[in-house]
Amino acid sequence: MHIRRSLRRSRAGVTLLSLAALLLSGCSANEPASSAGSAAVAALAALPRATPSALSPYYGQKLNWRDCGVPGFQCATMKAPLDYAKPGAGDIRLAVARKKATGPGKRLGSLQVNPGGPGGSAVGYLQQYAGIGYPAEVRARYDMVAVDPRGVARSEPVECLNGRAMDAYTQTDTTPDDQREKTRLVDAFKKFAEGCGAHAPKLLRHVSTVEAARDMDILRAILGDRRLTYVGASYGTFLGATYAGLFPNRVGRLVLDGAMDPSLPARRLNLDQTAGFETAFQSFAKDCVRQADCPLGGKGAKPAQVGAGLKAFFRRLDAHPIPTGDAGGRKLGEALATTGVIAAMYDESTWEQLREALTSAIKENDGAGLLALSDSYYERDPRGRYANLMSANAAVNCLDLPAAFDTPEQVEKALPSFEKASPVFGKGLAWASLSCAYWPVAPTGAPHRIQAKGAAPIVVVGTTRDPATPYPWARSLASQLASGRLLTYDGDGHTAYGRGSACIDSAINAYLLRGTPPAKGKRCS
Repeated sequence: MHIRRSLRRSRAGVTLLSLAALLLSGCSANEPASSAGSAAVAALAALPRATPSALSPYYGQKLNWRDCGVPGFQCATMKAPLDYAKPGAGDIRLAVARKKATGPGKRLGSLQVNPGGPGGSAVGYLQQYAGIGYPAEVRARYDMVAVDPRGVARSEPVECLNGRAMDAYTQTDTTPDDQREKTRLVDAFKKFAEGCGAHAPKLLRHVSTVEAARDMDILRAILGDRRLTYVGASYGTFLGATYAGLFPNRVGRLVLDGAMDPSLPARRLNLDQTAGFETAFQSFAKDCVRQADCPLGGKGAKPAQVGAGLKAFFRRLDAHPIPTGDAGGRKLGEALATTGVIAAMYDESTWEQLREALTSAIKENDGAGLLALSDSYYERDPRGRYANLMSANAAVNCLDLPAAFDTPEQVEKALPSFEKASPVFGKGLAWASLSCAYWPVAPTGAPHRIQAKGAAPIVVVGTTRDPATPYPWARSLASQLASGRLLTYDGDGHTAYGRGSACIDSAINAYLLRGTPPAKGKRCS
């Protein structure tokens, strides 16, 4: 699954889905979905309370804080073992940033944040959003801290393809109509995987979520915090829940916003997320037909017409891509257009932008607006350079769980269920789930429950019409965690904290500042 942030915020929390890469990796396609969440799925085991002596040098290190070049922020580099099973075999260097508590009020310690992904830069998120945009009362009492997970952004980033090759990759048709197009898609997945393996063969074996969670514990100790206080969004909820499972006695105040369900196998995860994007699209469609500028049916039309119109538009682009004005000559085909539409599903504030982009594309043969949405999603800058978001996303996902599908034939058998889940996006999302089948490193993880017995109360936040982390995932994670407390936002968009609900924000602020979790069953709108 990939980082997906709200476009109106700086990478504010997310699970990004890449149509030409991979949304969620997961369990073997042969594993039945019904096994997810059952008693047969083992729970993540807690690590021993005592820190192993071999790790003492890491836990005892001192950080050399320096100016970041961003006013108010400091940066440092911490070391962690590349391989926790062999701490003496080499280090990995991880980028850390902080903004010290501003006061007034007694300092409560450090608040670590992570925006999701996997692959989202936590340091970038801190500097561009959390460190300046979190509620003032929270920033007054906490040192705001972030560490880029291993393989991400400033922390020895995984790189798979250069800019030009990534351009080709993101334009690959993920709704193949014949054998030639299927072969081309598989070749694209293989080329991407081979690029990752050639660049960082050793690192690729050590970018798992479990290892990233253990890195967070080293940072907690270095910062002098007895317990971890943390806000994680989207994939960041999986990272935070994993920390709780490994170190339940070190859990302080954890907020898991836009929660993932660690007990589900990949095919189920991908299928659920496909349905989630359909739910979000239906909300967009209902809003669109109420607007005078809806290009897919017009004011007064039925929402079903919007979906049918979008599918027809995608089919036209599949056959005849349209100009975008891009300096490199990129045209808007079905793949980039689909990504642009999906990007706008994460935040309802971008629906107007999407309507304008669709109007330009459909009525004026101008794909620039949808291309801009797609580029923002992929973190591609105007010079054709990509952040390592997509590379890190694949590296972590393909290590955390086995591939959702092993062969194109398995995808084809699953197409009816995906297209039922989403008539608009199902086919593309099913084929995107094949990516990890060609990964050069074997997975080390599997679906599991996280109980974190003995942990302090953990707040799990779910949004009822979240496209990327469907609401049932939040319910499931909250029920797995022995001390989980579900907070529900009845609304649209991905994640809930800081997105305009005073009810959600006040409940989370009370928890972070006073340690008071929301009442059981609390719902906000």
